[in-house]
Amino acid sequence: MPLDRRDFLKFAGLGALAAGAGARATPQAGAAAAIPLAGRADHTLRIARSLVELAPDHIVSTTTYNGGVPGPLLRLREGQRVTVDVHNDTDVPEQLHWHGQSVPADVDGAAEEGTPYIPPHGMRRLGFVPGPAGFRFYHTHVRAGSDLTRGQYSGQVGPVYIEPRHEPGAYDREVFLTLKEFDPFFSQGGDMAMDFLRPDAVDPALKARGERTMQASLARGDRRGYEVGYQAFAINGRMLGHGEPIRVKVGERVLFHVLNGSATEIRSLALPGHVFTVLALDGNPVPRPAEVPVLWLGTAERISAVVEMRRPGVWVLGDLADDDRAHGMGIVVEYAGQRGAPRWEAPPPFGWDYRRFAQPGAKAAPPDEVIAMTFAKQNAADGGFNRWTINGQAFDMRAGTPHFRLAHGRRYRLRMHNASDDIHPIHLHRHTFEIASLAGQPTAGVRKDVAMLGGYQTMEVDFTADQPGLSLFHCHMQLHMDFGFMALFDCA
Repeated sequence: MPLDRRDFLKFAGLGALAAGAGARATPQAGAAAAIPLAGRADHTLRIARSLVELAPDHIVSTTTYNGGVPGPLLRLREGQRVTVDVHNDTDVPEQLHWHGQSVPADVDGAAEEGTPYIPPHGMRRLGFVPGPAGFRFYHTHVRAGSDLTRGQYSGQVGPVYIEPRHEPGAYDREVFLTLKEFDPFFSQGGDMAMDFLRPDAVDPALKARGERTMQASLARGDRRGYEVGYQAFAINGRMLGHGEPIRVKVGERVLFHVLNGSATEIRSLALPGHVFTVLALDGNPVPRPAEVPVLWLGTAERISAVVEMRRPGVWVLGDLADDDRAHGMGIVVEYAGQRGAPRWEAPPPFGWDYRRFAQPGAKAAPPDEVIAMTFAKQNAADGGFNRWTINGQAFDMRAGTPHFRLAHGRRYRLRMHNASDDIHPIHLHRHTFEIASLAGQPTAGVRKDVAMLGGYQTMEVDFTADQPGLSLFHCHMQLHMDFGFMALFDCA
């Protein structure tokens, strides 16, 4: 991964601190003094290349945390300070991002915000106060570009559960599921399925603009920009039929915590004959728990949902896409005393709508300020890759200039217009936002850190600028963020 001079100095200077042992220290934001390396940390993560057995006849080489995919589940307590030692046993600098947490910028894990790199064959001790409560996760946050071994194409993903003071619902036990793809490859063209999103109305002006731009590119003889596909799929690091089943009993209430750990894919999940009662989205309790037959998750989204086990048998809990499920995207659910081949039955058609979980009839409070953003695609404009722009500008890592200035404590509304036909899972670091409208239809109460913005649609989200310093805003699809779809907010 190429580094500019500023980035090189950032991780090289850190290497002088972290490469040694004993009493050496690493500086941390929000602390009066550096954290001493003497003594044991609460948790240790090691970044290294590993062989991962997805199935007996399918072994992949990828970068992992602690030798496996996903990395270890970290259970933390809200408000109780924690230390984590992160060792980088690879030959390249790394970042570890604490997705969904409100932590200082130099702990958050994004070089764009100023977080120091974890140097090759070095380490960093991170200290922070976990929060907010709920289902979060950690993952790498480096640019992959055209290197399909780097960034979120690797196996660097792991769940975090920050114990809430009050559980959102009654259940008998928890099951954590991390959905992930392997063996990525480049292709050109291809359409993204969008018919599952509700509301499904598009903005005619946005559609006309996007189609006009694409037609002009194709008329010049440009080929469609590169996309990424995958040859293997897994849940908790095992392909369907090759891992231990989820063993259940009749009448059990199982709380599933589902994480889409993909670099670029939107995922679905269904369990034939059962329904999910959604309790939390991205770790945040929903105002109105609701039953759904299918879960839909954009990249980096999480869903916590209870399933009451009332249909004995051996079932496939899997993706709706037959091809992806056949290549591994599923896991067996086996009732006690039941045997036989696992069964799959397609659920009835179902539209995914965040408003289903919202506060009925409510509208979001008026913001102090509205920030308008338009997202656009320049087909194959960057070496065959699509270039992505926000208000006409692609992100420049070398410049590092904040695009939007925020005043601490003010409530902002991002009015986001998507002038492309792609779904964009939008993520704002170090903050939680409230969805205020979807495709022009108001809503309130659903709090998230990632939300899918449909093709040629507008979405509004509100957040309070309560985290000082730089916060990164981006589409969570690795292919989009690497080629321009990022911006920096600076809160003072």
